[in-house]
Amino acid sequence: MFDDDYNEDDWGSIEDILRKYEDVKKGDAINILDEEEFERVIEYYFQNSNEEQALLACDIARTYYPFSASIQLLKAEILTQAQKYGQAHKALDEMEQYDNNNLDAVLLRSDIFLAQLKFDQAALYLEQQTNNFEGRDKTEVLLELSDVYDESEEFEAVYDTLKRVIKIDKRNEEALQKICFWAEFTGRLDESIALHTQLTDDDPYNALAWFNLGAAYQGKKEYSKCIDAYEYCVAIDEKFEFAYRNMADAYMRMKYYEKALEALDKHVEIAKPEDVIFEAMGYCWEKRKDFAQARHFYRQASQLSPQDDAIFYKIGETYAREKQWEKAVKSFSVALHLDKENASYCMAIGNCLMEMDVKSEALVCYLNAVRLKPGNKTTWIALIRGLFLTGYYDEVIIQLDVARDHCGDKGDFNYYHAAALFEQGKVKEAMIRLEKGLKDSPKKIKIFTDLNPEYMLRSAVTELISRYKKK
Repeated sequence: MFDDDYNEDDWGSIEDILRKYEDVKKGDAINILDEEEFERVIEYYFQNSNEEQALLACDIARTYYPFSASIQLLKAEILTQAQKYGQAHKALDEMEQYDNNNLDAVLLRSDIFLAQLKFDQAALYLEQQTNNFEGRDKTEVLLELSDVYDESEEFEAVYDTLKRVIKIDKRNEEALQKICFWAEFTGRLDESIALHTQLTDDDPYNALAWFNLGAAYQGKKEYSKCIDAYEYCVAIDEKFEFAYRNMADAYMRMKYYEKALEALDKHVEIAKPEDVIFEAMGYCWEKRKDFAQARHFYRQASQLSPQDDAIFYKIGETYAREKQWEKAVKSFSVALHLDKENASYCMAIGNCLMEMDVKSEALVCYLNAVRLKPGNKTTWIALIRGLFLTGYYDEVIIQLDVARDHCGDKGDFNYYHAAALFEQGKVKEAMIRLEKGLKDSPKKIKIFTDLNPEYMLRSAVTELISRYKKK
């Protein structure tokens, strides 16, 4: 109720009103203040954190205007802000004696109950009050009720209450915006589809209803249907930015990257630049294997979010896909600088350094990855593979034993163990390890053959592999 937006030409300056008010307090006033002037005085003291004077002004005003709902409501608001909830309730009780259907008073009393954590009382009170209002006022009470249910974590009731609002006002923007979220949150997507299908049938130009219908279909992963709904939405309101954003996401999930880019381009035209939008555009270009364009948009995203390490990692990946190892290392290094505890970044740098034949530095990176994530099989595989390619076969076997201590005996480990033993000339032991690998993870045999294709020239190896393939 407190409002700074007043016109001094209409009511005079606050200084003049305060002087008149001081005269009233002293009993020297020739003319008393009118009701609006008293409200200005009360608001002035309250906004200047002078609660005592604001309440005094309320009491003086009521001696002249004993049935003023607005002054009594101001008093209740001041008491509420001061956390004097009992007195605030009493002030509203007095007000109801001469104005018992005041919407602002109903909403304020609900806020008092919430501040007291009396959620059940607030809900019961508002439910009772819905019978006293019609039309827009009733929807306001119901929207307040939905907030109460949200505070008390009765989430199904939130959805039901918003549905009641929409039945009264099919274009209630607040209810339509909120119910979209709650349909997803409560898993009531089928109900949401039924509700919004009916809304769009009754009112085909309701853009928010089309958007909500699209979001419900998207939640059920029915992407073709959700895109159709979003198309109707933007046909009605071509500046509905979230429809373009969601449409792009649906196209991306369907792997229609060109269509996704069209939707994202439209979003960029009508909305403020956002890092997530540019990042999505970079992703689409990367999927289309246009890595230069992907980097262009990833860089735009990084300018808006310079501390986002993941974007620099993605830039590095595009360079790695083009085998531009030095540039990839620089981007991965920026990502690691921003997140020094990220093992994936260490491995990415190590992989590039291996490709650049800087194997000793690559091994340091792999060791750092293992240190950061000792329970992660992937980090150990990176280190063990690096050691193997560098020719440290004894160290491969040592590190495999350590890896098993941290991760358990994985099938991948046996293939590396077998390969290291073959390189050491320990054929019998190698065959035992190879067979164990085939027993545990037969589909991962490519790990072994990629390490050294010449293993397949050994008849004993090919026979063993063939035997397990037949099984």
